[in-house]
Amino acid sequence: MEENKMSVSSPFGLHLVHLDLKGAPPKVSYLAEIFPLFHTLGANGLLIEYEDMFPYEGELKPLRAEHAYSASEIKEILNLAELHELEVIPLVQTFGHMEFVLKHQEFSHLREVEMFPNALNPHKEESLMLVSAMIDQVVALHDGLRWFHIGSDEVYYLGEGEESKQWLQKEENSIEKLCLSHMKAVASCMVSSYPEVKPIVWDDMLRGVSEETLTESGVAQLMEPMIWDYAADLDEDDKGGYSEKVKENVEKQLGLASLEIDTFMSESSGTFPGSDIFTLVTQVCCYLKPSVDEFLERNRFVTGWFSPYHRKRRIVHPIMMHHFQPDALSLLAKWNAVMQELQAALERVFYMCTLEEWMEENVHPSFHKLQEVVDDLDKAIQAQS
Repeated sequence: MEENKMSVSSPFGLHLVHLDLKGAPPKVSYLAEIFPLFHTLGANGLLIEYEDMFPYEGELKPLRAEHAYSASEIKEILNLAELHELEVIPLVQTFGHMEFVLKHQEFSHLREVEMFPNALNPHKEESLMLVSAMIDQVVALHDGLRWFHIGSDEVYYLGEGEESKQWLQKEENSIEKLCLSHMKAVASCMVSSYPEVKPIVWDDMLRGVSEETLTESGVAQLMEPMIWDYAADLDEDDKGGYSEKVKENVEKQLGLASLEIDTFMSESSGTFPGSDIFTLVTQVCCYLKPSVDEFLERNRFVTGWFSPYHRKRRIVHPIMMHHFQPDALSLLAKWNAVMQELQAALERVFYMCTLEEWMEENVHPSFHKLQEVVDDLDKAIQAQS
């Protein structure tokens, strides 16, 4: 989640939480728990980047993820947002970050570069028809919209498609003009269909464009740029800043003894919704791999008397076995309990595909190494009995 701010009637009138649903989208039941916290911490809006979690219909149905929200769930999200005084701004990518669309065979012919599914071909009329249809379906489920974000950040490989290369051969043409032309076409289409809704665009593709080119393009009248940056030294004095008082307030609201990273391993892990996951993930990230590595690589009884050589040949000294078997079983039982608890906690918040990915990448490698040692030990004992 990111925080983004933009103007309404006064500068920085909206304090938005960016829900980027293209990775580990939460269940609606968790959003119901977390929206009150957003409100308490000062947010008054949500920038919802639906990606493949939107219930697209008709020819756009292939865009849906297997676990995409239903139309009724979208309405539930919007009702929850209204209940907690959070204005919703939908975000639909219309240029770059189009993998969730262009990876599908039905739409692959609309790629800027044939090999890469990231960017849309701005020369094809069907491209504009596609994004217009996406926008129409999203707008249809959102009442009273004032803003609509059309994305357009990080349009990598723009200008490298065959049609673009031909278009750029004309001296008066440039990648900047090509970019602005598509942005303008999308924004114009949107303003024409929904005059009460103002389009927003990420600013990064505009940063290197001259003021003269921007003025000539006419985009300034059509859309509002939203600045994004991950820099840690942003001047936030006009956005409330980050003071010791703010830090203390956030710690209180989250139920954390401290926001300092080095205290996460030893202090209370919070009372906020999902804090159980935070506690368990911290254990896994900070202790699981080191504890298993310590046992397998630095326990002198394991390295000396049950090395890969011994394990392969199912050789174990009965006396030496008693020096490390209890530790192995204890460690396995401990991490098995953590793994089961974490799996249950993740299942309450996320869909199964997210759970499986996180567990397979972060838990299973170390856990399986430990399990295999215990299994090999059992086989060695059986071989000698």
